[in-house]
Amino acid sequence: MSIYDVAIIGSGPGGYVAAIRAAQRGMETVIIEKEHIGGICLNWGCIPTKAIIHSVNTLREIRKASDLGIDVERINFDMSRIIARSRNVSGRLSNGVSYLLKKHNITVIDGYARLSSKNEIQVENKEKAHIQTIKAKNIIIATGSRPKALSHLSIDGKDVISSRHALERETLPLSIAIIGAGAIGVEFAYIYKHLGVGVTVIEALDSLLPVEDAEISRELLKQFKKQKIRCMLQSKVQEIVKKDKDLELTIEGPKGSSTLNVETVFSAIGVSPNTADIGLDTVGIKQERGFIVVDEHQQTNIAGIYAIGDVAGMPMLAHKASKEALISIDHIQGKKTKPLNKMFIPGCTYCEPQVASIGFREKDAEEKNIEYEISKVYYRAIGKAQAVNHIDGFLKCIIDKKTRKILGAHCIGAEATELIAELTVAITQELQIDDLAETIHAHPTLSELIMETAENAMGEAIHV
Repeated sequence: MSIYDVAIIGSGPGGYVAAIRAAQRGMETVIIEKEHIGGICLNWGCIPTKAIIHSVNTLREIRKASDLGIDVERINFDMSRIIARSRNVSGRLSNGVSYLLKKHNITVIDGYARLSSKNEIQVENKEKAHIQTIKAKNIIIATGSRPKALSHLSIDGKDVISSRHALERETLPLSIAIIGAGAIGVEFAYIYKHLGVGVTVIEALDSLLPVEDAEISRELLKQFKKQKIRCMLQSKVQEIVKKDKDLELTIEGPKGSSTLNVETVFSAIGVSPNTADIGLDTVGIKQERGFIVVDEHQQTNIAGIYAIGDVAGMPMLAHKASKEALISIDHIQGKKTKPLNKMFIPGCTYCEPQVASIGFREKDAEEKNIEYEISKVYYRAIGKAQAVNHIDGFLKCIIDKKTRKILGAHCIGAEATELIAELTVAITQELQIDDLAETIHAHPTLSELIMETAENAMGEAIHV
């Protein structure tokens, strides 16, 4: 039996990136996947969701075409074709990852993996009829996560659905209650509303996107109200009762108890790491609150066993998993690694207006007793925003008063998820706000919003 240099459990954006980097470095590599190459993000998360959002955005632009001097008759959509396209996009990308694994001579094994020792993995095939033993000098756990369910909220795929079910359904309900206002909840609220579904978002905390800067959350709530998306904050679902064709929800809110009748409930309360039944206890790997404990090199308490991505803790983001994959391979090879600063991982939400952020929120700066100042510029001040008819939103930078370094950047508006890249470079490279002000930005572009915000911080904004 051959012994691999690296065995990777899971082929998502952490697993397949680790496998390719290991193979590029000349390591004998095997990757074990129980379902689809590319993992949840590519097949049942980030990618198909964004494909559907693109269809919705296009539909909205067509509906508003008369504002641009364009008359369009008979505007219709076909949900089955929207879903089919999203599945095709995921399929093409999954096939692309499979091609890359083959190109790099990475062994791919279909099956369910469990650790049996620090250097062995037992792989059960899909029919559960055969168990194969894999030996490896190093093991990387990249098993991802799954939708979380409330104790009183059983996800049955019919009346109560998760994002996985929503990405397959070719028919739309008349009304839906979305429980949870994180990224998944607000993205699907946006999708359903503009496909003609009556949407109510129910969130236990006091804001949409609770992890974002408070001012961003308030602006998103304002924009959702304009789009007629109903939002019930500081509210919890106490009971769900089936009544004829509808579900009756009993909701406890700041003003007491109320009821809501909808056709479907969407559970978007978050995800749980896939750490059960993969042999962690057998090997003695430490866990906290369901996550695998790792050091700055992504290594667990067992030498030679690493964990990356959702199983290794917050934030549960695909790009964080990919970066952790590279860190773990560097450490396996004895290379110097740079610890991941989780404060400087950009986060993106793809409803409209889009939301993107990196670094400190105001509350973070206050908690650390940092003297800071705010510079904020609205989209409406930017020529390109006016030209393309996307004037809602703003960019906000949090700046250290003493060093002039950018502590955080928070954007809500058109293409915010693209604009955040420049700000990520600025923050991670510890640039001063003046550096952005002095950088020439092409005109007309939305990126001028960044330059204008930087100039505003210096008291020298031209268009504000």
